[in-house]
Amino acid sequence: MGKSSYLSGVAVALLLVACQPVQTTSGGAVGVERKQYMFSTLSTEQVNQMYAKSYQQTLSEAAEKGLLDTSSQNARRLDEVARRLIAKAPLFRADAAQWQWEVALIDSDELNASCGPGGKIIFYNGLIEKLRLTDDEIAAVMGHEIAHALREHGREALSKAYAVEMAKQGASALLGVGEVSMAMADVAVQYGMTLPNSRSNENEADLIGLELAARAGYDPNAALTLWQKMSQAESNGTPQFMSTHPSPGNRTAALEAAIPKVMPLYRQAKGGS
Repeated sequence: MGKSSYLSGVAVALLLVACQPVQTTSGGAVGVERKQYMFSTLSTEQVNQMYAKSYQQTLSEAAEKGLLDTSSQNARRLDEVARRLIAKAPLFRADAAQWQWEVALIDSDELNASCGPGGKIIFYNGLIEKLRLTDDEIAAVMGHEIAHALREHGREALSKAYAVEMAKQGASALLGVGEVSMAMADVAVQYGMTLPNSRSNENEADLIGLELAARAGYDPNAALTLWQKMSQAESNGTPQFMSTHPSPGNRTAALEAAIPKVMPLYRQAKGGS
């Protein structure tokens, strides 16, 4: 057995021993019900705190370079979309109402956006400008990103990363240990927060994001035009967004199948029009 196969086997064993099954969100109209496994000593609060530090560092660096945009028309558009989407987040998980939500716009040509654990949202102006995103399309991106945070996909990735690091250090690193070393935590954060999302995670974010946008009064059909624009941008050179958000071939088909489930919610949000 090769070293990588051995580590993978040990990591799986550690996951089974140390992780507990959780249901991070309600299924919603789109029916996201997959059971997730989280490292038992890695709490939601810990992950949120880890990411909050990274988020603030990113904003500080942008501010030092004069790139933190707080007053442009695009910044105001983001604030409005975020306000409406965040108001619907507790429908999927009640504790999201207590999250310290933040939204920031960085004036960079980068085609990227994210919502980290605990509701820390970042958009890059290049995504809005180069793809000429409508408000509905901004809501599709942001809803997708918020869904990753609600489902704690970052914590899920970190749980796997911890298992990999512990496998490297030996199974004894787990048994009887309540705290994980900071060195291991740093490695796991880099590993867990930068790898591409899995296909199942992407599908969940698509579906929950679609419903969030619809409930907030944004046209769910914008998810289709968004990914068409993303695909075109990808063909002209991979956007940063696509490095962590791979676009499987069946994404459009899955969205088209889900849109009829959320259209009544969209019409209700628009006052029945």
